[in-house]
Parts: sequence; structure tokens; C-alpha cells
Amino acid sequence: MPAITSITVDDREDTPISHVYTPTAPDGSVRKWIVSDGVPMGDEKLSMSVTKTASNQHKVRIRMVDPIVVTETINAVDRYKVERAGFASLEFTFGNNSTTQERKNLVGKLANLLASSQTFVMDVCEDLEGMY
Repeated sequence: MPAITSITVDDREDTPISHVYTPTAPDGSVRKWIVSDGVPMGDEKLSMSVTKTASNQHKVRIRMVDPIVVTETINAVDRYKVERAGFASLEFTFGNNSTTQERKNLVGKLANLLASSQTFVMDVCEDLEGMY
């Protein structure tokens, strides 16, 4: 079982920026991380959990939230407001008899599916293009 640690993820800016997710207090079986600039409503959030279902399957859930915060000035008072947020949710389900290699293969295929070189997937996810 790995110890909770910081997780660093690069974005896809022209000059990539590393986002360092710092662990926060656990919430039951869900572990949480944040990237904070001091304004809590604007924290980038990452959460992960591993549970076992009644049918003896293992579920791994990963969720990421990226809020976009703007500053509104009303009567010369600055207030922060979440303008919008991007959400991503990922869930793996593995049988109790799955092998490590089978799990590695599924994780690897998914990671490769989300690579920037997968233009079809990027057209759908990043450019919001429909499929035909």
C-alpha cells in the first residue's frame, strides 16, 4: 500500500506548467489532494478511492476538478467567484481474479488513449467536436 504523497501533473500549455497536488485530510476511504493559490474556492482538486463491491470487484475512482476563478469588483470591494469548472471522472473496475498485468494493460491503454497524439480523442475532448 503506497503512502500518501504529493502528485505532480503537467498541463498542456505551450510551456507546460507542473501542478503539484498536496494531500489533505482523508474523507473516509477517499483520499484528496489540492493545488491551492490561497483562495480555497479556486483550489484544483484531485481525489482517489479504492473500494470492494458486494460482487467482489475492485473499483478505483479518480476525480479531478479545475475551477476557473475570477475577481469581481463591486463598490470597490474585490470578491472571488467561480466562473466555471472543468470536471473529469474516471473509474476502473477489476475482477477479484484479475492479474497485475491485466490491470497494467488497461491503465496503460487508457493513458495512451489520452495522449495528445490521439487526435480523434483530442478533437472530441479538447475541441468539443461531435463524432460521425
